[in-house]
Amino acid sequence: KRVAVAYLGPPGTFSEQAVYRQFGHAVESIPCATIDEVFRAAEAGTAEFGVVPIENSSEGAINRTLDLMLQTSLLISGEISIPVHHNLMTKSGSLDGITRICSHYQTLAQCQVWLNQNFPNMERQAVASNGEAARLASEDPTVAAIAGEVAGEKHGLHIVKAHIQDDPHNRTRFAVIGRLQTGSSGKDQTSLVLSVPNKAGAVYNLLTPLAKHGVSMTRFESRPARMGAWEYYFYVDVEGHAQDDKVANALAELKQNAAFFKLLGSYPL
Repeated sequence: KRVAVAYLGPPGTFSEQAVYRQFGHAVESIPCATIDEVFRAAEAGTAEFGVVPIENSSEGAINRTLDLMLQTSLLISGEISIPVHHNLMTKSGSLDGITRICSHYQTLAQCQVWLNQNFPNMERQAVASNGEAARLASEDPTVAAIAGEVAGEKHGLHIVKAHIQDDPHNRTRFAVIGRLQTGSSGKDQTSLVLSVPNKAGAVYNLLTPLAKHGVSMTRFESRPARMGAWEYYFYVDVEGHAQDDKVANALAELKQNAAFFKLLGSYPL
């Protein structure tokens, strides 16, 4: 039986590329309409794993994924980093008759400098995904899509201008979510979410155990909590596996200091 992996569809998106990068092409890939659906598929067991975008190098955290990680019993068991190249594409390969440019809102944001320089007056339309933009462009000769090469090929589009993203090193990080908890590999990362009472020095005190036990923090991202106006959740990545002695000791202390503590998973890099 093939491994079933849910991802944010439609086919042709960077999420699908991340699935193949992590699992190879022999998997059964299940496109979902929303990030919520990916989580539901993995929680219900219709997919053994889900692949969700967690952070983009130029746009920051993908907030919906972070919110859902708080609520789920699923764990992160892997991470995939995909270089993101955005291309302006049309059915004809030219811009004759084009009246609007469609893409995912995040993609439009990642290309705004180029768009403002080259098409300051062209209508921009945000759609559900880059794959959806490519589909629209394949059906409507007045639409240009901004998407990756895979989406363009899938829908028979031609590249008018390649690599129009403002950040040439633009990447998106994806998390593999599921029931699997991987053991220590010797080169791992651990993700967790913390919250502290809102008082002076609370964040500093919270993170002291990491320094004390010599655990390096590789990411620290704050996110307003849904409860009180001044409550924040902190998403933290640290080097090492939760089973490693020094990480385990640091996490045990963190847990005592934190108002909220949730281990999201340890996984090989």
